[in-house]
Amino acid sequence: MTATIQERAPLAPAAPHHFTRVADLTPAALTTLLDLAETIADEPEGHADALRGKAIACIFEKPSTRTRVSFAAACAYLGATPVALSPQELQIGRGESIADTARSLSGYVAAIVLRTSAQHKVEEFARWASVPVVNALSDEHHPCQALADILTIRQHFGDLAGRRLAFVGDGGDNVAHSLLEAGALSGLDVTIACPRTYAPDPSVLADALAIAVDTGAALSVVHDPREAVAGADAVYADVWASMGEEAEQEVRHKALAHFQVRTELMQLAQPDAIFLHCLPAKRGEEVEAAVIDGPQSAVWQQSANRLPTEAALLLGLTKGWSPLNREQ
Repeated sequence: MTATIQERAPLAPAAPHHFTRVADLTPAALTTLLDLAETIADEPEGHADALRGKAIACIFEKPSTRTRVSFAAACAYLGATPVALSPQELQIGRGESIADTARSLSGYVAAIVLRTSAQHKVEEFARWASVPVVNALSDEHHPCQALADILTIRQHFGDLAGRRLAFVGDGGDNVAHSLLEAGALSGLDVTIACPRTYAPDPSVLADALAIAVDTGAALSVVHDPREAVAGADAVYADVWASMGEEAEQEVRHKALAHFQVRTELMQLAQPDAIFLHCLPAKRGEEVEAAVIDGPQSAVWQQSANRLPTEAALLLGLTKGWSPLNREQ
């Protein structure tokens, strides 16, 4: 009997899972990623060349050191070819829609990595792409950085649940937002110390608090850095004026002057506490040189962890692992 066209037609591909923010994951998915990242870091030969023959589009609308190089290195480790692109090299720079760009790129690559300004651009790419889209950075979220951050904390202390991280600075910072979500998913307590006028986005905080109900993570916002750092296992700082905020630099410096991480502030944390920073850093502004270059600094391990966490993320998303699908 001859098969009908309908019988021969292939099944529609499953919708891809995207990583637009940390909250796209489940607690189980986050643990899976961290476990795989540790395996990649400790036994790199295990997954080498897992994506041989694939290409990954890496679109960078902002200058980058760690994100660009770590993603390129992660692609190379997995055997994939990173295709680095700027808007000027794409028709999107001449007015082509994100929808058309995303659909076209989906025919060539296994994933799209995007470092941009507006979160809505990441979400628009995810809406139209038929391959996974990864937010490498937006003004609202820095989820890949948060993966490296919590892996670093887990490596130092062996666990996350019951540990506490204090973020000192601009609470509306993209790193602060992603750390709130990562803490909520992992059971890591997160305290944000910030001026009242630089608080986290209320919707991001509300989303993180809703997740934390299931994991038991304690999330809080205070306005005294000493209160936040007292007894903390990890202390985190970020630049006071990120890319695009240079015009506000003087105002921000005045508002955040009392939120510098100095040696005396670090002394309020646990004796074995570590210092973290997403880099680039401005010594003498958000952090004292003696802290970031001192014995408690885990910044360079944290920076190196961008590679295994991003390799794990790309591998999981492109292979369609069910633990990374929030609907399963």
